[in-house]
Amino acid sequence: MAEDQLPETLKPFFHRATEAQERLARLEAALASTKTDVQDAELVEKINQIQSKLEEANETVKQEKEKVEKLTSETEKQKYRILHLVRALRDADEKLEKLSK
Repeated sequence: MAEDQLPETLKPFFHRATEAQERLARLEAALASTKTDVQDAELVEKINQIQSKLEEANETVKQEKEKVEKLTSETEKQKYRILHLVRALRDADEKLEKLSK
């Protein structure tokens, strides 16, 4: 309804009502913005928590990989030693067999 079509007595009321609607719209927009900020803050907090957990998991994975590498190296060393011990044992058995003949 246009202000021009109102009687003179109602024009001040219409003007105040229009101002009130504009203020209400601004308040609603501000409130919606605040709610979004709170939701965004919650999301940021959750993202930070997840990133922290991911960093911890990555560090754990790194430590476990180092352990695996160390154990693999130790296993290779032990296999090498066993191989030479078996060879030495076979040589000793052959020498013992030759002496006993």
